Amino acid sequence: MNVAEAVGAALAALGVRAAFGVVGSGNFHVTNALVEHGVRYVAARHEGGAATMADAYARMSGTVAVLTVHQGPGLTNALTGVTEAAKSRTPLLVLAPEVTSPTSNFRIDQTALAEAVGAHCARVGSAATVVDDTVMAFLAALLGRRTVVLNLPLDVQAETLPEEAAEAVRELLAGRGGAHRGVASRVPAAWGLTFPVESGGGVEPEGLPAEPSDELTRFARMLAEAERPVFVAGRGARGSRRELEALGERVGALFATSAVAKGHFHGSPWDLDVSGGFATPLAAELIRGADLVVGWGCSLTMWTTRHGALIGPEARVVQVDLDPDALGVHRDIDLGVVGDVRETARAVAALLGDPGTEGGAATRGYRAPEIAERVAREGRWRDVPYEDLSSGERIDPRTLTIGLDDLLPQERLVAVDSGNFMGYPSMFLTVPDGGAFCFTQAYQSIGLGLATAIGAAVARPDRLAVAALGDGGALMGVAELETVVRLGLPMVVVVYDDDGYGAEVHHFGPHGFPLGTVTFPPADIAGIARGFGFEAVTVRREEDLSGVAEWLKGPRDKPLLVHAKVTADRPSWWLEEAFRGH
Repeated sequence: MNVAEAVGAALAALGVRAAFGVVGSGNFHVTNALVEHGVRYVAARHEGGAATMADAYARMSGTVAVLTVHQGPGLTNALTGVTEAAKSRTPLLVLAPEVTSPTSNFRIDQTALAEAVGAHCARVGSAATVVDDTVMAFLAALLGRRTVVLNLPLDVQAETLPEEAAEAVRELLAGRGGAHRGVASRVPAAWGLTFPVESGGGVEPEGLPAEPSDELTRFARMLAEAERPVFVAGRGARGSRRELEALGERVGALFATSAVAKGHFHGSPWDLDVSGGFATPLAAELIRGADLVVGWGCSLTMWTTRHGALIGPEARVVQVDLDPDALGVHRDIDLGVVGDVRETARAVAALLGDPGTEGGAATRGYRAPEIAERVAREGRWRDVPYEDLSSGERIDPRTLTIGLDDLLPQERLVAVDSGNFMGYPSMFLTVPDGGAFCFTQAYQSIGLGLATAIGAAVARPDRLAVAALGDGGALMGVAELETVVRLGLPMVVVVYDDDGYGAEVHHFGPHGFPLGTVTFPPADIAGIARGFGFEAVTVRREEDLSGVAEWLKGPRDKPLLVHAKVTADRPSWWLEEAFRGH
Protein backbone atom coordinates (compact mmCIF):
# COMPACT_ATOMS: atom_id res chain seq x y z
CA MET A 1 0.00 0.00 0.00
CA ASN A 2 1.33 3.44 -0.91
CA VAL A 3 0.54 6.84 0.62
CA ALA A 4 -2.08 7.84 -1.97
CA GLU A 5 -3.98 4.61 -1.34
CA ALA A 6 -3.64 5.05 2.43
CA VAL A 7 -5.11 8.56 2.37
CA GLY A 8 -8.18 7.39 0.45
CA ALA A 9 -8.66 4.36 2.70
CA ALA A 10 -8.26 6.38 5.89
CA LEU A 11 -10.78 9.02 4.85
CA ALA A 12 -13.33 6.36 3.89
CA ALA A 13 -12.83 4.71 7.29
CA LEU A 14 -13.32 8.05 9.05
CA GLY A 15 -16.77 8.38 7.55
CA VAL A 16 -16.33 10.45 4.38
CA ARG A 17 -19.29 9.62 2.16
CA ALA A 18 -18.79 11.82 -0.89
CA ALA A 19 -15.93 13.35 -2.85
CA PHE A 20 -16.15 15.83 -5.72
CA GLY A 21 -13.49 16.76 -8.21
CA VAL A 22 -11.78 16.64 -11.57
CA VAL A 23 -9.17 13.90 -11.89
CA GLY A 24 -5.68 14.39 -13.30
CA SER A 25 -2.46 12.49 -12.91
CA GLY A 26 -1.70 13.87 -9.46
CA ASN A 27 -4.99 12.85 -7.82
CA PHE A 28 -5.79 9.75 -9.90
CA HIS A 29 -4.66 7.19 -7.34
CA VAL A 30 -6.04 8.86 -4.21
CA THR A 31 -9.42 9.33 -5.90
CA ASN A 32 -9.54 5.71 -6.98
CA ALA A 33 -8.68 4.68 -3.41
CA LEU A 34 -11.63 6.70 -2.10
CA VAL A 35 -13.95 4.97 -4.57
CA GLU A 36 -12.51 1.52 -3.80
CA HIS A 37 -13.41 1.93 -0.15
CA GLY A 38 -16.98 3.06 -0.71
CA VAL A 39 -16.84 6.85 -1.06
CA ARG A 40 -19.14 8.21 -3.75
CA TYR A 41 -17.17 10.22 -6.31
CA VAL A 42 -18.92 12.95 -8.31
CA ALA A 43 -17.00 14.17 -11.34
CA ALA A 44 -17.57 17.82 -12.16
CA ARG A 45 -16.74 19.54 -15.44
CA HIS A 46 -14.63 22.24 -13.76
CA GLU A 47 -12.79 22.35 -10.44
CA GLY A 48 -14.64 25.52 -9.51
CA GLY A 49 -17.91 23.64 -9.80
CA ALA A 50 -16.48 20.67 -7.90
CA ALA A 51 -15.39 22.88 -4.99
CA THR A 52 -18.82 24.48 -4.70
CA MET A 53 -20.57 21.10 -4.96
CA ALA A 54 -18.43 19.81 -2.10
CA ASP A 55 -19.13 22.94 -0.04
CA ALA A 56 -22.89 22.56 -0.53
CA TYR A 57 -22.79 18.82 0.18
CA ALA A 58 -21.02 19.45 3.49
CA ARG A 59 -23.53 22.16 4.45
CA MET A 60 -26.58 20.05 3.67
CA SER A 61 -25.32 16.70 4.97
CA GLY A 62 -23.63 17.96 8.13
CA THR A 63 -20.57 15.85 7.30
CA VAL A 64 -17.06 16.48 6.00
CA ALA A 65 -16.93 16.53 2.20
CA VAL A 66 -13.81 15.92 0.15
CA LEU A 67 -12.64 17.90 -2.87
CA THR A 68 -9.97 16.17 -4.96
CA VAL A 69 -8.05 18.18 -7.58
CA HIS A 70 -4.96 18.04 -9.78
CA GLN A 71 -1.79 19.79 -8.67
CA GLY A 72 -1.31 23.45 -9.58
CA PRO A 73 -4.12 24.52 -11.94
CA GLY A 74 -6.56 22.08 -10.37
CA LEU A 75 -6.23 23.96 -7.10
CA THR A 76 -6.22 27.42 -8.65
CA ASN A 77 -9.32 26.57 -10.72
CA ALA A 78 -11.07 25.56 -7.50
CA LEU A 79 -10.00 28.61 -5.55
CA THR A 80 -13.22 30.64 -5.63
CA GLY A 81 -15.23 27.72 -4.28
CA VAL A 82 -12.56 27.00 -1.67
CA THR A 83 -12.63 30.65 -0.61
CA GLU A 84 -16.42 30.58 -0.21
CA ALA A 85 -16.13 27.42 1.90
CA ALA A 86 -13.34 28.86 4.05
CA LYS A 87 -15.22 32.10 4.71
CA SER A 88 -18.32 30.06 5.62
CA ARG A 89 -16.42 27.75 8.00
CA THR A 90 -17.53 24.73 5.95
CA PRO A 91 -16.02 21.38 7.03
CA LEU A 92 -14.31 20.68 3.70
CA LEU A 93 -11.12 18.69 3.12
CA VAL A 94 -9.25 19.54 -0.10
CA LEU A 95 -6.86 16.86 -1.37
CA ALA A 96 -4.25 18.87 -3.24
CA PRO A 97 -1.37 17.00 -4.90
CA GLU A 98 1.81 19.05 -4.71
CA VAL A 99 4.86 19.08 -6.95
CA THR A 100 8.25 19.26 -5.30
CA SER A 101 10.43 20.04 -8.30
CA PRO A 102 11.19 23.78 -8.55
CA THR A 103 11.24 23.53 -12.36
CA SER A 104 7.81 21.92 -12.75
CA ASN A 105 5.19 23.84 -14.71
CA PHE A 106 2.78 23.00 -11.89
CA ARG A 107 4.95 24.56 -9.19
CA ILE A 108 3.15 27.12 -6.99
CA ASP A 109 3.23 27.86 -3.28
CA GLN A 110 0.06 25.94 -2.39
CA THR A 111 0.38 26.62 1.31
CA ALA A 112 0.51 30.38 0.79
CA LEU A 113 -2.38 30.13 -1.65
CA ALA A 114 -4.57 28.23 0.81
CA GLU A 115 -3.76 30.48 3.74
CA ALA A 116 -4.37 33.59 1.64
CA VAL A 117 -8.03 32.65 1.23
CA GLY A 118 -8.54 31.66 4.87
CA ALA A 119 -8.16 27.88 4.62
CA HIS A 120 -6.03 25.90 7.04
CA CYS A 121 -3.12 24.08 5.39
CA ALA A 122 -1.71 20.67 6.30
CA ARG A 123 0.62 18.19 4.61
CA VAL A 124 1.20 14.46 4.51
CA GLY A 125 4.86 14.33 5.49
CA SER A 126 5.82 10.72 4.91
CA ALA A 127 4.63 7.15 4.61
CA ALA A 128 5.30 6.68 8.32
CA THR A 129 3.05 9.60 9.36
CA VAL A 130 0.31 9.36 6.73
CA VAL A 131 -2.36 8.04 9.10
CA ASP A 132 -1.80 10.67 11.78
CA ASP A 133 -1.48 13.44 9.17
CA THR A 134 -4.70 12.44 7.43
CA VAL A 135 -6.72 11.90 10.61
CA MET A 136 -5.64 15.24 12.09
CA ALA A 137 -6.57 17.09 8.89
CA PHE A 138 -9.97 15.38 8.90
CA LEU A 139 -10.58 16.23 12.55
CA ALA A 140 -9.59 19.83 11.96
CA ALA A 141 -12.23 20.07 9.25
CA LEU A 142 -14.89 18.23 11.26
CA LEU A 143 -14.46 19.67 14.73
CA GLY A 144 -12.91 22.98 13.82
CA ARG A 145 -15.67 23.58 11.26
CA ARG A 146 -13.15 24.81 8.76
CA THR A 147 -11.80 24.21 5.27
CA VAL A 148 -8.48 22.34 5.25
CA VAL A 149 -6.17 21.97 2.27
CA LEU A 150 -4.19 18.75 2.67
CA ASN A 151 -1.11 18.89 0.46
CA LEU A 152 -0.06 15.51 -0.94
CA PRO A 153 3.52 15.78 -2.32
CA LEU A 154 3.81 13.63 -5.45
CA ASP A 155 6.99 11.90 -4.32
CA VAL A 156 5.46 11.11 -0.91
CA GLN A 157 2.27 9.76 -2.53
CA ALA A 158 4.31 7.02 -4.17
CA GLU A 159 6.07 5.87 -0.98
CA THR A 160 5.27 2.39 0.33
CA LEU A 161 3.94 2.32 3.89
CA PRO A 162 6.03 0.67 6.60
CA GLU A 163 4.25 -2.24 8.28
CA GLU A 164 3.25 -0.23 11.36
CA ALA A 165 1.51 2.43 9.26
CA ALA A 166 -0.13 -0.18 7.02
CA GLU A 167 -1.47 -1.92 10.11
CA ALA A 168 -2.91 1.39 11.34
CA VAL A 169 -4.78 1.76 8.04
CA ARG A 170 -6.12 -1.78 8.35
CA GLU A 171 -7.28 -1.03 11.89
CA LEU A 172 -9.02 2.10 10.66
CA LEU A 173 -10.81 0.11 7.98
CA ALA A 174 -11.74 -2.64 10.40
CA GLY A 175 -13.07 -0.24 13.02
CA ARG A 176 -14.31 2.49 10.70
CA GLY A 177 -12.82 5.22 12.89
CA GLY A 178 -11.71 3.35 15.99
CA ALA A 179 -8.01 3.47 15.17
CA HIS A 180 -7.75 7.25 15.49
CA ARG A 181 -8.38 7.14 19.25
CA GLY A 182 -5.51 9.00 20.87
CA VAL A 183 -4.64 10.98 17.76
CA ALA A 184 -6.63 13.94 19.14
CA SER A 185 -4.10 14.46 21.89
CA ARG A 186 -1.42 15.12 19.30
CA VAL A 187 -3.33 17.78 17.34
CA PRO A 188 -1.49 21.12 17.64
CA ALA A 189 -3.05 23.36 20.28
CA ALA A 190 -2.94 26.24 17.81
CA TRP A 191 -5.75 24.58 15.87
CA GLY A 192 -8.07 25.43 18.75
CA LEU A 193 -10.07 22.21 18.66
CA THR A 194 -12.21 20.66 21.39
CA PHE A 195 -12.65 16.91 21.17
CA PRO A 196 -15.87 15.43 22.58
CA VAL A 197 -16.42 11.83 23.63
CA GLU A 198 -16.05 9.33 20.83
CA SER A 199 -18.71 6.79 19.98
CA GLY A 200 -18.46 3.50 18.15
CA GLY A 201 -19.14 5.25 14.86
CA GLY A 202 -16.31 7.72 15.18
CA VAL A 203 -16.07 11.24 16.55
CA GLU A 204 -19.45 12.91 17.00
CA PRO A 205 -19.24 16.71 16.67
CA GLU A 206 -21.78 17.35 19.41
CA GLY A 207 -21.50 20.40 21.62
CA LEU A 208 -20.05 19.93 25.08
CA PRO A 209 -22.38 20.77 27.99
CA ALA A 210 -22.04 24.43 28.93
CA GLU A 211 -20.35 24.97 32.29
CA PRO A 212 -21.74 27.56 34.73
CA SER A 213 -20.08 30.92 34.21
CA ASP A 214 -20.48 34.61 34.91
CA GLU A 215 -21.38 35.10 31.24
CA LEU A 216 -24.24 32.59 31.40
CA THR A 217 -25.55 34.18 34.60
CA ARG A 218 -25.47 37.64 33.00
CA PHE A 219 -27.15 36.25 29.90
CA ALA A 220 -29.96 34.71 31.94
CA ARG A 221 -30.47 37.99 33.78
CA MET A 222 -30.64 39.93 30.51
CA LEU A 223 -33.22 37.50 29.12
CA ALA A 224 -35.31 37.74 32.30
CA GLU A 225 -35.25 41.55 32.13
CA ALA A 226 -36.04 41.86 28.41
CA GLU A 227 -39.52 42.93 27.38
CA ARG A 228 -39.09 42.60 23.61
CA PRO A 229 -36.39 39.97 22.87
CA VAL A 230 -35.55 38.75 19.37
CA PHE A 231 -33.46 35.66 18.62
CA VAL A 232 -31.49 35.72 15.35
CA ALA A 233 -30.24 32.25 14.40
CA GLY A 234 -27.29 31.83 12.05
CA ARG A 235 -25.72 28.82 10.42
CA GLY A 236 -24.05 27.95 13.72
CA ALA A 237 -27.50 27.34 15.23
CA ARG A 238 -28.26 24.40 12.95
CA GLY A 239 -29.70 21.50 14.92
CA SER A 240 -30.78 23.67 17.84
CA ARG A 241 -34.34 24.60 16.88
CA ARG A 242 -36.00 22.69 19.71
CA GLU A 243 -33.81 24.30 22.37
CA LEU A 244 -34.13 27.82 20.96
CA GLU A 245 -37.90 27.53 20.64
CA ALA A 246 -38.19 26.27 24.21
CA LEU A 247 -36.09 29.17 25.50
CA GLY A 248 -38.00 31.61 23.30
CA GLU A 249 -41.25 30.38 24.79
CA ARG A 250 -39.88 31.04 28.27
CA VAL A 251 -38.86 34.62 27.60
CA GLY A 252 -41.38 35.61 24.91
CA ALA A 253 -38.91 36.00 22.05
CA LEU A 254 -39.62 36.47 18.37
CA PHE A 255 -37.49 34.48 15.93
CA ALA A 256 -35.48 35.54 12.89
CA THR A 257 -32.49 34.16 10.97
CA SER A 258 -29.55 35.31 8.96
CA ALA A 259 -29.98 34.67 5.23
CA VAL A 260 -27.95 31.45 5.25
CA ALA A 261 -30.14 29.98 8.01
CA LYS A 262 -33.48 30.71 6.33
CA GLY A 263 -36.13 28.19 7.31
CA HIS A 264 -34.72 27.45 10.76
CA PHE A 265 -37.99 28.46 12.47
CA HIS A 266 -40.34 27.73 9.56
CA GLY A 267 -43.83 26.98 10.82
CA SER A 268 -43.48 28.81 14.12
CA PRO A 269 -46.19 31.47 14.62
CA TRP A 270 -43.42 33.76 15.89
CA ASP A 271 -41.12 33.37 12.87
CA LEU A 272 -40.15 36.68 11.22
CA ASP A 273 -38.09 34.85 8.56
CA VAL A 274 -34.85 36.56 7.50
CA SER A 275 -33.30 39.57 9.18
CA GLY A 276 -31.34 42.16 7.22
CA GLY A 277 -31.66 43.41 3.66
CA PHE A 278 -34.14 40.65 2.83
CA ALA A 279 -36.36 41.38 5.85
CA THR A 280 -40.02 42.13 5.28
CA PRO A 281 -41.25 45.54 6.44
CA LEU A 282 -42.85 43.85 9.45
CA ALA A 283 -39.68 41.96 10.37
CA ALA A 284 -37.62 45.14 10.10
CA GLU A 285 -40.09 47.02 12.31
CA LEU A 286 -40.19 44.37 15.05
CA ILE A 287 -36.46 43.67 15.09
CA ARG A 288 -35.74 47.39 15.23
CA GLY A 289 -38.13 47.62 18.20
CA ALA A 290 -36.42 44.87 20.20
CA ASP A 291 -34.77 45.74 23.51
CA LEU A 292 -32.59 42.60 23.39
CA VAL A 293 -31.17 40.98 20.24
CA VAL A 294 -29.43 37.61 20.61
CA GLY A 295 -27.29 36.30 17.75
CA TRP A 296 -27.15 32.50 18.02
CA GLY A 297 -24.28 31.18 15.89
CA CYS A 298 -24.77 34.33 13.87
CA SER A 299 -22.01 36.83 13.16
CA LEU A 300 -24.40 39.85 12.93
CA THR A 301 -22.80 41.21 9.79
CA MET A 302 -23.85 44.40 8.03
CA TRP A 303 -26.12 42.26 5.81
CA THR A 304 -27.98 40.73 8.77
CA THR A 305 -28.37 44.09 10.56
CA ARG A 306 -28.81 46.41 7.53
CA HIS A 307 -25.57 48.14 8.37
CA GLY A 308 -26.68 48.36 12.00
CA ALA A 309 -30.02 50.04 11.25
CA LEU A 310 -32.10 47.05 12.42
CA ILE A 311 -30.74 47.19 15.96
CA GLY A 312 -32.26 50.00 17.99
CA PRO A 313 -29.95 52.45 19.78
CA GLU A 314 -31.14 51.28 23.20
CA ALA A 315 -31.14 47.56 22.42
CA ARG A 316 -28.69 45.29 24.17
CA VAL A 317 -26.89 42.72 22.01
CA VAL A 318 -25.71 39.25 22.98
CA GLN A 319 -23.72 36.98 20.68
CA VAL A 320 -23.30 33.22 21.23
CA ASP A 321 -20.64 31.44 19.17
CA LEU A 322 -18.26 28.50 19.41
CA ASP A 323 -15.43 30.67 18.12
CA PRO A 324 -14.30 33.35 20.60
CA ASP A 325 -12.67 35.25 17.74
CA ALA A 326 -16.09 35.72 16.12
CA LEU A 327 -17.54 37.67 19.03
CA GLY A 328 -18.00 41.38 18.39
CA VAL A 329 -16.20 41.34 15.04
CA HIS A 330 -18.91 43.05 13.00
CA ARG A 331 -20.52 45.24 15.66
CA ASP A 332 -20.21 46.12 19.32
CA ILE A 333 -21.95 43.68 21.67
CA ASP A 334 -22.96 43.91 25.30
CA LEU A 335 -22.16 40.28 26.05
CA GLY A 336 -20.32 37.49 24.27
CA VAL A 337 -20.85 33.86 25.24
CA VAL A 338 -18.46 31.21 23.93
CA GLY A 339 -20.24 27.91 23.49
CA ASP A 340 -22.32 25.55 21.39
CA VAL A 341 -25.71 27.09 20.61
CA ARG A 342 -27.79 24.11 21.68
CA GLU A 343 -25.95 23.56 24.96
CA THR A 344 -25.89 27.28 25.77
CA ALA A 345 -29.64 27.52 25.25
CA ARG A 346 -30.16 24.54 27.57
CA ALA A 347 -27.87 25.97 30.22
CA VAL A 348 -29.39 29.44 30.28
CA ALA A 349 -32.90 27.95 30.39
CA ALA A 350 -31.88 26.00 33.48
CA LEU A 351 -30.60 29.20 35.11
CA LEU A 352 -33.95 30.85 34.50
CA GLY A 353 -35.61 28.26 36.75
CA ASP A 354 -38.80 26.28 36.26
CA PRO A 355 -41.75 28.15 34.75
CA GLY A 356 -44.34 28.92 37.35
CA THR A 357 -41.94 28.95 40.30
CA GLU A 358 -40.54 31.97 42.06
CA GLY A 359 -37.80 33.45 39.88
CA GLY A 360 -38.82 31.30 36.95
CA ALA A 361 -42.30 32.44 35.91
CA ALA A 362 -42.80 32.47 32.16
CA THR A 363 -43.16 35.86 30.51
CA ARG A 364 -44.85 36.79 27.25
CA GLY A 365 -42.24 39.30 26.15
CA TYR A 366 -42.88 40.26 22.54
CA ARG A 367 -45.69 37.72 22.14
CA ALA A 368 -48.80 39.83 22.36
CA PRO A 369 -51.90 38.64 20.44
CA GLU A 370 -51.73 41.61 18.09
CA ILE A 371 -48.14 40.70 17.19
CA ALA A 372 -49.21 37.13 16.38
CA GLU A 373 -51.98 38.46 14.15
CA ARG A 374 -49.58 40.75 12.28
CA VAL A 375 -47.03 37.97 11.77
CA ALA A 376 -49.74 35.74 10.32
CA ARG A 377 -51.02 38.54 8.09
CA GLU A 378 -47.81 40.34 7.04
CA GLY A 379 -45.01 37.93 7.79
CA ARG A 380 -44.17 36.84 4.22
CA TRP A 381 -43.02 38.92 1.28
CA ARG A 382 -45.90 37.62 -0.81
CA ASP A 383 -48.22 39.24 1.75
CA VAL A 384 -46.76 42.66 0.92
CA PRO A 385 -48.75 44.39 -1.90
CA TYR A 386 -46.78 45.27 -5.02
CA GLU A 387 -47.36 46.70 -8.49
CA ASP A 388 -47.00 43.87 -11.00
CA LEU A 389 -44.62 45.15 -13.68
CA SER A 390 -45.13 42.24 -16.09
CA SER A 391 -45.37 43.51 -19.66
CA GLY A 392 -46.40 40.51 -21.74
CA GLU A 393 -42.87 40.08 -23.06
CA ARG A 394 -41.26 39.98 -19.61
CA ILE A 395 -42.57 38.72 -16.29
CA ASP A 396 -42.19 40.49 -12.95
CA PRO A 397 -39.75 38.33 -10.91
CA ARG A 398 -42.09 38.54 -7.89
CA THR A 399 -45.01 37.19 -9.91
CA LEU A 400 -42.76 34.49 -11.37
CA THR A 401 -41.46 33.37 -7.99
CA ILE A 402 -44.85 33.37 -6.25
CA GLY A 403 -46.15 31.20 -9.10
CA LEU A 404 -43.24 28.79 -8.71
CA ASP A 405 -43.72 28.70 -4.94
CA ASP A 406 -47.32 27.63 -5.48
CA LEU A 407 -46.39 24.93 -8.01
CA LEU A 408 -43.27 23.31 -6.57
CA PRO A 409 -43.59 20.58 -3.92
CA GLN A 410 -42.96 21.72 -0.36
CA GLU A 411 -40.25 19.10 0.16
CA ARG A 412 -37.68 21.13 -1.71
CA LEU A 413 -34.11 22.37 -1.53
CA VAL A 414 -33.42 25.88 -2.76
CA ALA A 415 -29.93 26.97 -3.86
CA VAL A 416 -29.46 30.61 -4.86
CA ASP A 417 -26.67 32.24 -6.87
CA SER A 418 -25.56 35.84 -6.37
CA GLY A 419 -26.81 38.87 -8.28
CA ASN A 420 -29.53 41.49 -8.51
CA PHE A 421 -32.20 38.78 -8.77
CA MET A 422 -31.27 36.78 -5.68
CA GLY A 423 -33.72 38.34 -3.23
CA TYR A 424 -36.70 37.02 -5.18
CA PRO A 425 -36.05 33.27 -4.81
CA SER A 426 -34.56 33.80 -1.36
CA MET A 427 -37.66 35.50 -0.01
CA PHE A 428 -40.56 34.34 -2.18
CA LEU A 429 -39.69 30.62 -2.26
CA THR A 430 -40.49 28.98 1.05
CA VAL A 431 -38.40 26.13 2.44
CA PRO A 432 -39.60 23.48 4.91
CA ASP A 433 -36.76 23.80 7.42
CA GLY A 434 -33.27 25.13 8.05
CA GLY A 435 -31.70 22.24 6.14
CA ALA A 436 -33.38 23.16 2.87
CA PHE A 437 -31.74 26.45 1.89
CA CYS A 438 -28.20 26.68 0.53
CA PHE A 439 -26.89 30.21 0.12
CA THR A 440 -23.22 30.45 -0.89
CA GLN A 441 -22.74 34.19 -0.43
CA ALA A 442 -19.82 34.62 1.96
CA TYR A 443 -17.54 35.58 -0.94
CA GLN A 444 -20.33 37.12 -3.07
CA SER A 445 -19.24 35.41 -6.27
CA ILE A 446 -21.71 34.84 -9.08
CA GLY A 447 -21.62 31.54 -10.95
CA LEU A 448 -21.76 29.22 -7.92
CA GLY A 449 -25.51 28.58 -7.82
CA LEU A 450 -25.82 25.62 -10.19
CA ALA A 451 -22.94 23.73 -8.56
CA THR A 452 -24.41 24.57 -5.15
CA ALA A 453 -27.68 22.93 -6.16
CA ILE A 454 -25.87 19.83 -7.43
CA GLY A 455 -23.99 19.34 -4.16
CA ALA A 456 -27.18 19.91 -2.17
CA ALA A 457 -29.10 17.44 -4.35
CA VAL A 458 -26.48 14.75 -3.88
CA ALA A 459 -26.67 15.26 -0.11
CA ARG A 460 -30.49 15.26 0.01
CA PRO A 461 -31.88 13.09 -2.82
CA ASP A 462 -35.20 12.91 -0.94
CA ARG A 463 -36.03 16.50 -1.91
CA LEU A 464 -36.47 18.32 -5.20
CA ALA A 465 -33.49 20.61 -5.77
CA VAL A 466 -34.28 24.06 -7.16
CA ALA A 467 -31.41 26.18 -8.49
CA ALA A 468 -32.10 29.90 -8.82
CA LEU A 469 -29.64 31.70 -11.09
CA GLY A 470 -29.22 34.94 -12.96
CA ASP A 471 -28.36 34.79 -16.65
CA GLY A 472 -24.77 35.85 -15.95
CA GLY A 473 -24.20 33.20 -13.30
CA ALA A 474 -25.99 30.54 -15.34
CA LEU A 475 -23.74 31.05 -18.35
CA MET A 476 -20.66 31.26 -16.14
CA GLY A 477 -21.34 27.81 -14.70
CA VAL A 478 -23.05 26.35 -17.77
CA ALA A 479 -20.73 23.32 -18.09
CA GLU A 480 -22.27 21.77 -15.00
CA LEU A 481 -25.61 21.38 -16.79
CA GLU A 482 -24.02 18.24 -18.20
CA THR A 483 -23.27 17.07 -14.66
CA VAL A 484 -26.94 17.43 -13.70
CA VAL A 485 -27.99 15.29 -16.67
CA ARG A 486 -25.23 12.69 -16.15
CA LEU A 487 -26.16 12.25 -12.49
CA GLY A 488 -29.84 11.91 -13.36
CA LEU A 489 -30.86 14.64 -10.92
CA PRO A 490 -34.56 15.61 -11.28
CA MET A 491 -33.65 19.23 -10.71
CA VAL A 492 -35.43 22.47 -11.57
CA VAL A 493 -33.08 25.26 -12.71
CA VAL A 494 -34.67 28.71 -12.83
CA VAL A 495 -32.80 31.42 -14.73
CA TYR A 496 -33.87 35.01 -14.04
CA ASP A 497 -32.74 36.54 -17.34
CA ASP A 498 -32.51 40.32 -17.65
CA ASP A 499 -29.84 40.27 -20.42
CA GLY A 500 -27.09 41.66 -18.26
CA TYR A 501 -25.35 41.94 -14.93
CA GLY A 502 -28.34 43.55 -13.27
CA ALA A 503 -26.60 44.70 -10.10
CA GLU A 504 -24.14 46.79 -12.10
CA VAL A 505 -26.84 48.03 -14.48
CA HIS A 506 -28.90 49.41 -11.62
CA HIS A 507 -25.93 50.62 -9.61
CA PHE A 508 -24.25 52.62 -12.37
CA GLY A 509 -27.08 53.29 -14.83
CA PRO A 510 -28.81 56.03 -12.79
CA HIS A 511 -25.53 58.01 -12.79
CA GLY A 512 -25.40 58.11 -16.58
CA PHE A 513 -22.49 55.72 -17.06
CA PRO A 514 -22.42 53.70 -20.31
CA LEU A 515 -23.63 50.14 -19.73
CA GLY A 516 -22.28 48.34 -22.78
CA THR A 517 -19.81 46.39 -20.67
CA VAL A 518 -22.54 44.88 -18.48
CA THR A 519 -25.38 44.27 -20.95
CA PHE A 520 -25.61 41.51 -23.54
CA PRO A 521 -27.78 40.48 -26.50
CA PRO A 522 -30.49 37.93 -25.73
CA ALA A 523 -29.30 34.34 -25.35
CA ASP A 524 -31.42 31.24 -25.94
CA ILE A 525 -30.68 29.70 -22.55
CA ALA A 526 -33.58 27.26 -22.95
CA GLY A 527 -32.04 26.03 -26.21
CA ILE A 528 -28.63 25.69 -24.57
CA ALA A 529 -30.19 23.59 -21.81
CA ARG A 530 -31.92 21.31 -24.32
CA GLY A 531 -28.56 20.76 -25.95
CA PHE A 532 -27.26 19.39 -22.64
CA GLY A 533 -30.27 17.05 -22.30
CA PHE A 534 -32.68 19.17 -20.24
CA GLU A 535 -36.32 19.80 -20.81
CA ALA A 536 -36.85 23.55 -20.96
CA VAL A 537 -39.63 26.13 -20.94
CA THR A 538 -39.42 29.85 -21.60
CA VAL A 539 -41.55 32.02 -19.33
CA ARG A 540 -42.56 35.53 -20.36
CA ARG A 541 -45.98 35.66 -18.70
CA GLU A 542 -47.69 33.91 -15.82
CA GLU A 543 -49.59 31.43 -17.99
CA ASP A 544 -46.27 30.11 -19.36
CA LEU A 545 -45.74 28.44 -15.98
CA SER A 546 -48.10 25.73 -17.21
CA GLY A 547 -44.99 24.10 -18.68
CA VAL A 548 -43.57 23.75 -15.17
CA ALA A 549 -46.82 22.21 -13.95
CA GLU A 550 -46.70 19.64 -16.75
CA TRP A 551 -43.11 18.65 -15.91
CA LEU A 552 -44.00 18.24 -12.25
CA LYS A 553 -46.70 15.70 -13.16
CA GLY A 554 -43.92 13.36 -14.23
CA PRO A 555 -42.06 11.30 -15.12
CA ARG A 556 -39.32 13.91 -14.44
CA ASP A 557 -36.82 11.70 -16.28
CA LYS A 558 -34.99 14.80 -17.45
CA PRO A 559 -34.16 17.91 -15.40
CA LEU A 560 -36.08 21.09 -16.19
CA LEU A 561 -34.71 24.54 -16.97
CA VAL A 562 -37.08 27.49 -16.64
CA HIS A 563 -35.80 30.36 -18.78
CA ALA A 564 -37.61 33.36 -17.30
CA LYS A 565 -37.38 36.60 -19.22
CA VAL A 566 -37.84 38.97 -16.28
CA THR A 567 -38.51 42.69 -16.16
CA ALA A 568 -35.39 44.78 -15.84
CA ASP A 569 -36.69 48.33 -15.37
CA ARG A 570 -36.12 48.58 -11.61
CA PRO A 571 -33.52 47.28 -9.18
CA SER A 572 -34.46 44.74 -6.55
CA TRP A 573 -35.62 46.21 -3.26
CA TRP A 574 -32.51 45.20 -1.33
CA LEU A 575 -29.95 46.40 -3.90
CA GLU A 576 -29.56 49.94 -2.62
CA GLU A 577 -28.83 48.62 0.88
CA ALA A 578 -26.35 46.10 -0.48
CA PHE A 579 -24.27 48.65 -2.37
CA ARG A 580 -23.79 50.81 0.71
CA GLY A 581 -21.15 48.29 1.75
CA HIS A 582 -19.14 48.64 -1.48
